[in-house]
Amino acid sequence: MKGIFFVLLLSMSILCYGQKPSIVGFSANIVDFSTSVPRSSKVDPGFSVMYWKGITQKLDFSIRYNGLFSDYTKKENKTSEYINEFEGSLHIRPINDDHVLSPFLSAGIGVGNYSGGWATYAPLGGGLQINMMGEGYIFLQANYRATLKSSLLDNNMFYSLGFTQTISAPRVKKPEALPPPPVVEIKDRDKDGVVDSLDACPDLAGLTQFNGCPDTDGDGIPDKDDKCPGVAGTAKYQGCPIPDTDGDGINDEADKCPDVAGVAKYQGCPIPDRDNDGVNDEEDKCPDLAGDRANNGCPVVKEEVKKRAEYAASHIYFATASHVLLRKSNKGLDDVVQLMMADRSLRLSVNGYTDNTGKPEKNQLLSEQRAGAVKKYLLSKGIEADRIVATGYGQVDPVADNKTAAGRARNRRVELKLGY
Repeated sequence: MKGIFFVLLLSMSILCYGQKPSIVGFSANIVDFSTSVPRSSKVDPGFSVMYWKGITQKLDFSIRYNGLFSDYTKKENKTSEYINEFEGSLHIRPINDDHVLSPFLSAGIGVGNYSGGWATYAPLGGGLQINMMGEGYIFLQANYRATLKSSLLDNNMFYSLGFTQTISAPRVKKPEALPPPPVVEIKDRDKDGVVDSLDACPDLAGLTQFNGCPDTDGDGIPDKDDKCPGVAGTAKYQGCPIPDTDGDGINDEADKCPDVAGVAKYQGCPIPDRDNDGVNDEEDKCPDLAGDRANNGCPVVKEEVKKRAEYAASHIYFATASHVLLRKSNKGLDDVVQLMMADRSLRLSVNGYTDNTGKPEKNQLLSEQRAGAVKKYLLSKGIEADRIVATGYGQVDPVADNKTAAGRARNRRVELKLGY
């Protein structure tokens, strides 16, 4: 029993120290009591329950209980079928515990019940530790167990294959407390949150994104790089707005005529004047024909041409109460055809009128028919249809008094007006 007490005392003295985490496990054992060196002979099987704990990276402590199925005895009158053993050992390794394969040497003290009594022994040997990623270990061991009480126990050989599982994390050395960092005075003269050592404008409050420089106009270009710091602009123009060279309110990038003032409708260009007569197309009633500003951009019809048209109009005759054009009208109308053939730009308005005799609606229809008859004649002479407009006005706009026969005769008329 003294041996059991010694093993327990050794265990308690070093149980709380170590580098290897606490591990527990079991092993399968064989013991050869017949010799102190291995040879082919009868061996006895057994098992162990064990506990390991690291003391340092290269030194472990273990305790184990061995159960041995054996009839070994040194006394004739004593027999046994099961032997109990208790061991405490130290294991030293040449390399650290965190290697996958780590050989070790062992030495310890043990006690067991043999031949009817308790005997102590010293297990001396070595083995190989296999580290399973820190989750557990496999142990291969071979010990020569020297008896300390030869009357009950012979020297013997012990072989073991063990498996263990980690039950606690390894003790981590507490890091030493670091001295407090030195107090560094941070300077920020302009109080903008950017320290002077990093502030490109240390005396002007600015923005972090511009390294402490201001952006007065908020155009994303800091004032120090902005040629127009008070007006929002673009990077392309170094912080200035897109220029408007001609001052027409349309910037040069959108202006197709950047050097001439224009209007947005024509993308910054002036209103066009296709016929170059000084009257722009929007005001020019004859945009493709050079004319006179006083005549809305159209050419002025010569007086001689006007008179020839008026003469032809005064010599247009119809059958009474009819729109049938009489032959004696042809001479004047043919002269009008000559005028329009000579100047292809001329346009003609044919306007029909009546007196107030009869119903107004009938007079309206008759005036339209007579204007249409004149147009039809002119078309037959080769004048294009889009150059003639025929309109009937009925009995409106009389040029004489309808109360007299002479007045009514004057009101029954067709007017021919040439223009552009």
